[in-house]
Amino acid sequence: MNKTILIVDDSPTMIMSVRATLEMNGFRVESAADGARALSALSAGLKPDLIITDINMPNMGGLDFIRNARGLPGCRFTPILTLTTESERTKREESRRLGATGWLVKPISGPDLLGVIRQVLPA
Repeated sequence: MNKTILIVDDSPTMIMSVRATLEMNGFRVESAADGARALSALSAGLKPDLIITDINMPNMGGLDFIRNARGLPGCRFTPILTLTTESERTKREESRRLGATGWLVKPISGPDLLGVIRQVLPA
């Protein structure tokens, strides 16, 4: 059974790029354009094996999304990676405090992204 990864990003180009990399490597991909939509999907029963989220998005940004997702019983232990243009240390620390597993700065190459995924997502 393929592992499912939820991508949360307001950039259709970023979703398309990450989706292509992941699907070519055997992952099933779901996506949401912002944290509110992702939270709705999770609340409706989506159970991804990994979540990759942007930080700066309309409606609900990544930090609020992480906080709310960690409050859902099905997501308490789901790895959450941030993939963002942000490099500010205080935001990185806040994301960790809220429950993010890792912080990646855009742009990231496909092989580098896959390497991080393999570290946080058991085979």
